[in-house]
Amino acid sequence: MNPMSTLHSLIPQAQFDGSPFVTCLLLVIGFLLGLRLRHGVRRGRRVGARVLILGASPLARKLIEEIEARPHLRYSILGVVGDAVGSDEPPFGCPHLGPLEHLSQVVKEVCPDRIIVALAEPRGQLPTHQLLVAWSCDGILIEDGVEVYERLTGKLAVEALTPGSLIFSNGFRKKSRLALAVGRGVSLIASVVGLVGLAPLLGLIALVIKLDSRGPVFFVHERVGLRGKRFRLIKFRTMHPVDRETSLRFAENRDRVTRVGKWLRKFRLDELPQFLNVLRGDMNLVGPRPQRVPKFDLLALVSRNTPESGEAIPYYSLRSTVRPGITGWAQVRYRYAHDLDEEIEKLRYDLYYIKHMSVWLDLRILVDTVKVILSGHGSDALDRTGARADLRDKGFNRAA
Repeated sequence: MNPMSTLHSLIPQAQFDGSPFVTCLLLVIGFLLGLRLRHGVRRGRRVGARVLILGASPLARKLIEEIEARPHLRYSILGVVGDAVGSDEPPFGCPHLGPLEHLSQVVKEVCPDRIIVALAEPRGQLPTHQLLVAWSCDGILIEDGVEVYERLTGKLAVEALTPGSLIFSNGFRKKSRLALAVGRGVSLIASVVGLVGLAPLLGLIALVIKLDSRGPVFFVHERVGLRGKRFRLIKFRTMHPVDRETSLRFAENRDRVTRVGKWLRKFRLDELPQFLNVLRGDMNLVGPRPQRVPKFDLLALVSRNTPESGEAIPYYSLRSTVRPGITGWAQVRYRYAHDLDEEIEKLRYDLYYIKHMSVWLDLRILVDTVKVILSGHGSDALDRTGARADLRDKGFNRAA
C-alpha cells in the first residue's frame, strides 16, 4: 500500500473519531518533550558542574574566590589537586585531594564534570596523559584556568602572565593596522561631533566655573600616553586652586572641591575637554586611563624591581602599548584606584582590554559609560575614599 495514501486515509478518519490523529500527536509531543528533557539535563550538567581545580597556585586561589562569589553559576568545587600544599592543610578553604601524580585516582573517586588547570608553571608539571584519559575516556571537560578567569571576571590573571604567554598570545601581538585605523577614525569623528555638538554646554560649564570660584577654567596636568610619551591632559577645574605646599598640608580637607566641581565629577563632565586631547592624537575615545607621570614612573619601577617589591605589579608598562582613553574598561568596571591593591585590580581590567580590544568592545564600553554618567555614579570613588580622591586633580596620591 502507498504510504501517502495511508496518511491521507488517517487524516479524514481523524476528523471523525480522532483516535489515530490523537495518537500521532501524542507521540510527537512525547518525542519533543524527551528532546527538551535531554537538553535540559545536559544544560544542567554544564551549568551546575562539579569542578576539580588542578594546581595550588595564586591563580587557583583567585579562581576559587571568583567561583564562590558567583553562586548563580551552581559550580561545586570538589577540591584541589596539586603538589604545592601539604595534604594535611586544606588550600584556599577547599579539600586537598592529593598530588598531581594521583590525578587519575582522584578523578575516579570524585567524578568531576570539568577540570580547571591552574598550575603555577604548567611546563614540566602538567599530567598530560592523565588529563588526556580523563577527556577522551571519561568525557570530562578540560579548561585552561587563565581563560576561565577571563570569562568569569572580564579581567586578566596577572599572576599567570609569563613572557612566553605574552609572546605567543594573539591578543597581545601587534594589532592590525585596519583595526587601529578604524578605532582612531571613530575617536576623531566622535571628538569633532562632541566638541561641536556640546559647544553650548562647554561654554556654560566654563562660565559657571568662573562664577563659582577663582582660578582658571581648565586644569592641565602631565600624563603618560602611548609608548610612554608625555602629554598635557585637559580637564575642567573642579577644585579650588592652591599651591603644592598648601595642597599637601590640607590633604584631608574635602572642602577643596568646589560646588560646581562636585556636580561635574558626579556626571563626569569634567572629562569633556579631553576631546581636544583626542584631536591632538594624545588619546582615543576608549582605552586605559592615562596615568600621572610620577605615579606611572613609580609603579613601572616597582614592577621591574627586585622580587621582594617588584612582583606585585607585573607588566605594568603594558598599559602604554595602546593610546589612553577618555573612558575605558577599568573605568566602567572598577572606577578609580588609590592604593597598591587597587592598582593591581585595575591593571587586570586594563590588560584584559588590551588583549581583547576591538570595535565591539569599544562600543560596549561606550554604552556602559553612558549608563554610568546617567546614573550619576562618577563620583563614587570620591564618596568612598574621601581625601585621597580630593587630590586627584593635583596628582598627589599617598599610594604613589
